[in-house]
Amino acid sequence: MADPKEPENGAVELGTPNAAAPTGTMSTRRLRSEDYNDYSSTDVTPEGSPPDGMNGFAHPESYQRFGETNGTTWYQTLIHLLKGNIGTGLLGLPLAVKNAGILLGPLSLLVMGVVAVHCMGILVKCAHHFCNRFQKQFLDYGGVMMHGLEATPSACLRTHAIWGRRVVGLFLIITQLGFCCVYFVFLADNLKQVVSAANGTTNDCSSNRTVVMTPTMDSRLYMLSILPFVVLLTFIQNLKVLSIFSMLANVAMLVSLVVIYQYIVRDIPDPRNLPLAAAWKTYPLFFGTAIFAFEGIGVVLPLENKMKNPRQFPVILYVGMTVVTILYISLSVLGYLRFGADIQASITLNLPNCWLYQAVKLLFSFGIFFTYAVQFYVPAEIIIPPLVARVSERWGWLINLLLRVALVCVTCVLAILIPRLDLVISLVGSVSSSALALIFPPLLEIATYYSEGMHPLVIVKDIAISLFGFLGFVVGTYEALVELVAPAATVVNATTVLVQ
Repeated sequence: MADPKEPENGAVELGTPNAAAPTGTMSTRRLRSEDYNDYSSTDVTPEGSPPDGMNGFAHPESYQRFGETNGTTWYQTLIHLLKGNIGTGLLGLPLAVKNAGILLGPLSLLVMGVVAVHCMGILVKCAHHFCNRFQKQFLDYGGVMMHGLEATPSACLRTHAIWGRRVVGLFLIITQLGFCCVYFVFLADNLKQVVSAANGTTNDCSSNRTVVMTPTMDSRLYMLSILPFVVLLTFIQNLKVLSIFSMLANVAMLVSLVVIYQYIVRDIPDPRNLPLAAAWKTYPLFFGTAIFAFEGIGVVLPLENKMKNPRQFPVILYVGMTVVTILYISLSVLGYLRFGADIQASITLNLPNCWLYQAVKLLFSFGIFFTYAVQFYVPAEIIIPPLVARVSERWGWLINLLLRVALVCVTCVLAILIPRLDLVISLVGSVSSSALALIFPPLLEIATYYSEGMHPLVIVKDIAISLFGFLGFVVGTYEALVELVAPAATVVNATTVLVQ
């Protein structure tokens, strides 16, 4: 990634939406997160920007500053922040609370939310520091990490500072492809349940009755059935088209969440039989799922750069993440209270088999299907362009498509190898999300400010957060792999349909 032609650590250089070249000729446009069209800058250089401070710095290789007239308002930024943090991880949080306990789970979610937001603030603060020092208008996550290593007293770290950018880029790729694996499992589980219950689907959503399930093929065969459609979807490289699909996906998931909430708040059984704290052996699975849900740190720098008034961003960050944390805690607690020990890997799998809630499953699956394309865009634009550049222009378009097919097939194969939604989420969260959201930011703060003098308590705090993230990384990954090899008898299979 040291080559200037390559994208910087997960910051994607995309072609203009109207580009006609079949290989997707790239120009300066950067993306990161679920709605890439919303989070990116423009190709148009602004007419002006603030005369002082970091926002007045020009840097041709970084995000282009919108200027006071074209930037996003505080309200738009808040909406984008919410969209960037709410995804499939939300639906798996009720099972995560089961793995932690009805009391310990919500408390842990609250603590992890506070720590995750604090780490986001650290990243923003360090970015401001280096933008001021190097007179740059914008730095992405990898750029901040690289400059942080260059600022350390260690000569070895300064010499190999470029690896900071590369490591962050690697984890961003792992995270994005991990999201795509989760989407395959989610789609297969929900489609299998809808098909299995098709003959028993009724118009009555209030009655509790045993549903006779129709035998159907294995969920892994559903993944293979979905694969050709996903491949065709990833052939779309036009940002305007993808933004339309992203908008449709957001609307579909929003409507689905409203319907899910109105169902789980009714007829909540007596919660006294639920354990306040679950067995510690399952707590690492909770950690992986929770940090998977909170992994939105990659969107904060692009969102701040796009604002008309970036000075408002700290308030927006804390308000937005407070809303996200409340949403996470409320859905996870209500979902666990409503379904108890029968809660499944995705709360959609617990919904009744009536037409309304079957439609919700299909609607959410529709949103996830199109979200795959925008999540896939980041790793594709990091990996594919350097490889396409090695062949002649005549064959570039073919290599581009073949590489896209290969990457999609890799995510499908990984999903087939781990066909349990809860374990896929926990693995992705433990392996990559913990590093990006918890381990790197505190170490970055120490690297950035140690030479300038830091209070010992701040150093202790940063080390404690990084150790907590590393412990979750190791134990969460280990427990998820152990559960994959030898699943506990008490675990409910993600594709099993329960009696409503």
